[in-house]
Amino acid sequence: MRRIADWAADSGDAGTMDFIVLDKRRAHVYVFAPEGRLRAHTPVLLGAAPGDDSVEGIGQKPLHEVRPEERTTPAGRFVGQSGLNAHGEDVFWVDYQAAVSMHRVRELEPSERRLHRLATPTVEDNRISYGCINMPVEFFETVMLPTFKGRRAMVYVLPEERSFAEVFPMAYDVTARHAAARGRPPM
Repeated sequence: MRRIADWAADSGDAGTMDFIVLDKRRAHVYVFAPEGRLRAHTPVLLGAAPGDDSVEGIGQKPLHEVRPEERTTPAGRFVGQSGLNAHGEDVFWVDYQAAVSMHRVRELEPSERRLHRLATPTVEDNRISYGCINMPVEFFETVMLPTFKGRRAMVYVLPEERSFAEVFPMAYDVTARHAAARGRPPM
């Protein structure tokens, strides 16, 4: 997580936008100011299936047709934007075509125990969604809405199966780059 955040700030990849890093292995979202200062972070729920890619056409499928192995949260670099879902609720779109967004956790099916899953200290039970990133209601309302309402942001979703270099070939090691620029080997 730190490597992509350092690179995003150092390279200016997000421009003047705030940026978000989702660490899928730790089931955690980090929100940063453009210069790389951490604004806030929270545990999240993710797609039930491991994987780094969305299935072709997944965003057009009705939820009841999405198979368990298709419920992934895709890895990559996305230009996210605040908006509304089909029910008129505030969301932050990560990949609109794949219908992947960040939104408040919803307890629609009590047997899923989503609020309980968010509260546990482990990440093993944080895989439950169709691919969206479910956040605590308070975090969504006090961090996401005020920071991103009507705005875009860069979203970096870290891979869990593919290599970091495959997903982010442009990202460089900031410490090594600055050490090399000073003519010293990195520590």
